[in-house]
Amino acid sequence: MKNFMDQDFLLANETAKTLYHDYAAAMPIIDYHCHINPKEIAENKEFKNITEVWLGGDHYKWRAMRSNGIEEKYITGNASDREKFQKWAETLPKAIGNPLYHWTHLELRKYFGYEGVLNSETAEEVWNLCNEKLQSGLKVRDIIKASNVKVICTTDDPVDSLEYHTQIAEDETCEVKVLPAWRPDKVVNIEKETFIPYIRHLSEVSEINITNLESLFVALNVRLDFFHSMGCRVSDHGLDYIVFNPASKEEVDAIFAKALAGEKVTYDEMEKYKTTLMVFFGEAYYKRNWTMQLHYGAIRDNNKNMFASLGPDTGFDCINTRNCAEGTAAFLNALQEKNALPKTIIYSLNPNDNASIGTILGCFQNCETAGKIQQGSAWWFNDTKQGMIDQMTSLANLSVLGNFVGMLTDSRSFLSYTRHEYFRRILCNLIGGWVENGEYPADMEALGQIVQDISFNNTNTYFGFNA
Repeated sequence: MKNFMDQDFLLANETAKTLYHDYAAAMPIIDYHCHINPKEIAENKEFKNITEVWLGGDHYKWRAMRSNGIEEKYITGNASDREKFQKWAETLPKAIGNPLYHWTHLELRKYFGYEGVLNSETAEEVWNLCNEKLQSGLKVRDIIKASNVKVICTTDDPVDSLEYHTQIAEDETCEVKVLPAWRPDKVVNIEKETFIPYIRHLSEVSEINITNLESLFVALNVRLDFFHSMGCRVSDHGLDYIVFNPASKEEVDAIFAKALAGEKVTYDEMEKYKTTLMVFFGEAYYKRNWTMQLHYGAIRDNNKNMFASLGPDTGFDCINTRNCAEGTAAFLNALQEKNALPKTIIYSLNPNDNASIGTILGCFQNCETAGKIQQGSAWWFNDTKQGMIDQMTSLANLSVLGNFVGMLTDSRSFLSYTRHEYFRRILCNLIGGWVENGEYPADMEALGQIVQDISFNNTNTYFGFNA
C-alpha cells in the first residue's frame, strides 16, 4: 500500500516517477485563463484567514458542502469564517474520489507545510496553522512566487479600464507578468436585459456613438486596440453553444436596431446577431495575432430560487449535452474562407465532445503554428483525474498530444496553482504507462521534452509570451 499523497502521488510506474520528478515538476507555470482579481495582485493582498482564501468564491467547494447537507449560512451566509471552515473540514472526508480532496491537501502541503489530513478533528490545528502563515507575510505575490508562475492572464470585460494591469506593469517589485484577456460576452448576448445598458457603457468608454452595427464594430476595435496596447493576446468566450446562423449585414443591422429600441429579438435573430459578432471577433483576433478561446456547454443558473438570492457563478450550473460539432466546424470554416482563422482553443463542458473536437482540430490545422487549433484541457466539471485522462487520451488518439498547450487553473483562488502539479502528475503517469506497456520507446530525453513542452514550453511559444 502506498502512503497517502506521498512524493510519488499518482505516479504508478518508474517511468512516470522519472518524468515527473526530473522533468515536469520544476517547470514554470503560465496560467493563461483564470478569474482572479488583478486588483489583489496590484495591492499584494493579505488574507485575514484561510476561509477567505478557500471559501470566499469557490463554488466547487460550495456544491460539495450543499451535497453534504450543510446549511447555506455556513456556505455563503452570515456564519463566522471559523464556522464555515469547520463545515468544510467536516465535508471533505466524505469527498473520496473528488479532486477537491486532492487539491485541498496539495495546497495545505505546498503553501502551509501541513502534512496531515484535514477533517473535523484537525480543523482547529489547520485553522491556526494556515492563519499564522497568512498573517505572518504570506501575501498574494508570495503565493505566486512560491508557485513559480511567470504569466497570468486575467478575464476582463471590453469596458474595463485595466488600471490594475497598468499599476502592476509599472511596479518593478512585481515579478510576474499579468496580462488582460478579452471577454466580450455582454456585447454578444443580445437577448439579455443588460444588453442596452451595456451598449451605452461601451459607447461611453470607447467615445463612439453606437447607433448601428458599423459603429458597434468601430467601438469594439477601439477597445481591442487598447487591450492590445496593454499586452492582451488572448480572448475568451463563454458560450451556451457554438452558434452559426449567417445572415446579411443589412439583416443583422436591423436586428441590432430592434434590440437597441428595446424590442425583444427572436431566437433566430439572436443566432444571426451572435454569428455576425463571432465572425467579426475572429477576424479581429487574427489581425492582431491573438488566440481565441471558446468555452461552451454549460446550462447556467438552474436553481432559480438560489440564483435570485445569490446571483450567477454560485454553484448551480450543469453540463449541457447539446451537439455543437456542426456549428463549431461551420464557424471555423467561415473564418478559414476569409483567410482569418486565428489560433483557437476549444473547450466543451460535455466530455462526450472529446472525440468530435479532436477530429474538428484536424480539419483546420496549417503551418502557421504547430497545433494552431487546440482542444483545451479538461474544463470545470471535467477537471478531475479521470476527466484529464480521458481528454488527453482522446487528444493523443486523434491529434498530436506533443503540441498540447496544457493546463490552466480557471480559478478564483491564488492557491489553485497546485492544479498544475496535479495535471503534470497525471500527464506523466499516462505517458509512463504507455512507455512501460511498450507503446512508445523508453527514450527519456524525448519523453522528458514532451512533458516539459506540455507543461510550459508549448504554452509559452503558442501565445508568444516570452516568459
